Order: sequence, then structure tokens, then C-alpha cells
Amino acid sequence: MTGLLFWQLSAGPARWLRGVVVTITATMLVACAGVPASPPDPPPGRAAEVAPGVYVVRGVDAPLSTDNAGRVGNAGFIVGPAGVLAIDSGTSYRHGRQLLDEIARVTALPVRGLLITHTRQEFLFGATAFRERGIPIYMQQRAARLMAARCERCLRTLNEQLGADEMRGSAVIRVDHEFETAQALDITGRSVRVLYWGHSSGPGDVAVLDVASGVLFAGGLLDQGHVPDVQDSDLPGWHAALQALHALRDPPLQRIVPGHGPVSGPQLIATVQRYLAQLQSGAAKLLQQAASLRDVPDLLELPEFKDWQNYDNTHRRNASVMFLRLEQAQLAQ
Repeated sequence: MTGLLFWQLSAGPARWLRGVVVTITATMLVACAGVPASPPDPPPGRAAEVAPGVYVVRGVDAPLSTDNAGRVGNAGFIVGPAGVLAIDSGTSYRHGRQLLDEIARVTALPVRGLLITHTRQEFLFGATAFRERGIPIYMQQRAARLMAARCERCLRTLNEQLGADEMRGSAVIRVDHEFETAQALDITGRSVRVLYWGHSSGPGDVAVLDVASGVLFAGGLLDQGHVPDVQDSDLPGWHAALQALHALRDPPLQRIVPGHGPVSGPQLIATVQRYLAQLQSGAAKLLQQAASLRDVPDLLELPEFKDWQNYDNTHRRNASVMFLRLEQAQLAQ
């Protein structure tokens, strides 16, 4: 993966940028053709059907705070003939119980499994409520190991940010089923694919595709109206995963439930590609200009994305991370 990054730098900015423009232009032309309109955005915390048997429970479009109890990530579930597959579990034990209540409001069928798509705190700790009910928990092996290695610290931070009462009962859970590769997960009598292309937006990040509807739960791969965090990413791997999503034809994507933000159409893939490409090209330009790392967050402005959630903090951190990565790659040549 890192070899591609070295090639991008050594090929020269003009050649690399031409490739980016061609890739993104082609993606936009195909993705925007015949895209169904997105459904009205449901209220946060309430299960809303985005396709027959496929539901999203929206998070709040705001930074994590005591006002929203940290419930800023999207979750969802897919109802099959024999039960329910839950996707992501919320920020806390209390949040996980609320998600289970929403599932019970929609169907009396049992929850057959919980699949956690990636290792971010607003998707993890509600799993304690699922564990309490004996629901099996699925996670990609690398993501599960990352969670075990560092998420006790995440939990302590959430206790400080949200308060001990809100986080009571929350814990880092043990995963029942760790998997290594992309696979079918037909535990409910409904065909569901777990998509995995290696290290991308984070180690072990996966997406979940409901075959019958073409609805994709994108996890950490795609955010809508929220600046994606590149801290744990492998950028060439992320680009490759997004290209693979764009190329899906069996079935073609109809709707995307992002990790954060409203349900979207397939055009979201090109939007996130543009952000990542502009971030990388902007950092490369500043490196060529011998900019100081201290000045990079102020200098690397991306006007197209300035109204996205977390632009003032996550984007500024992304700018520094990307600049350092390119600088290290240059020194390694």
C-alpha cells in the first residue's frame, strides 16, 4: 500500500493530480446517473426504513457533547425472515439499550447478531447491552485487536466527557466472531455481504451490503457532511476501497448509510474521494513550498468542505497528519 504513496510522490504532482482528476470525474459521471433520491432525513434516535426491511437509526449531526450524550454515529439493522442483524451499537450501554428498543419497536424477531463496522468510540460501547442479552458480536480481526489494545482509554475519555452516569454499564466487550476476509453473513435468512479490502479508513474497517435492496452501511469508509478522520487510515488503501465500492454492480448501490450524517446516494463516494484528494494534494503543495508544520492547519484550507461538521478540528488535524506522512515518505526515498 505504501508503495503506491511513494509512486504518487515520485511521479510528480502534475502527473498524480491528472490521475486523481480522471478517477474522480469518471466516478462522478457514473455515480450520478440514475441515482434515486434520498429519503427524508429521520429524527435522531428513531428507526427509519430506508428500504424494505432495512433501517437506520440516525445519530445527531453535532460534535460529541453532554447535550447529545455522545450519540453522534449512525447505527442500523436489517430484518430477515429468521431474525435481525444489528449494525453498530452506539456510544454507551444506555445507547445500546435504546437501539435494541428501536429494533423491538419495529419487529418481534430476535436479534441474531451485532456487526461492528469499525473502531470508533461512538459505534462500540453500546455492545455491552447486546452482550447482556447473549447476542453474538462480529468484528473484523484487525479492528477487534485495535479495540482491545486502546479502547479502555477511549472509555475513560468518554466517562470524562459525558459523565459517569451516562456511561454507566459501558465496557470494552469481547468479540464472539472475528473474521479475516470479506464474506457472506446469512444469519437471518437474508443475504448480507460484509465487504473488506484491507486497511483503508482504518485497520479492519468494513462495510455491510444488503443484497436485496442495494443499501450499504458504510461504517468508517464514508461520512456525509462530516470531515472524515484520516488518523488511522492507509490512504492508498482507502482510495482502493472507495473505487471498489464505486465499481459494485451486483447489486448496484442504491443508498448509502454513512457512519455520520444523512442517508445518501452513491454520489457520496465521489464526494469523499474529492476531500481525500484535495487534502493530499494540498499537503503535497505545502511540502513543496517548505511550509512549517506549525502553519499547515491554517494554510491547508478546503473551501468546498468548510461547512462540514468538525472542519475546525478534525480537518486541521488531518492537514497535519497528511503533511507529516508525505514528509516522511519523501525522506524515505
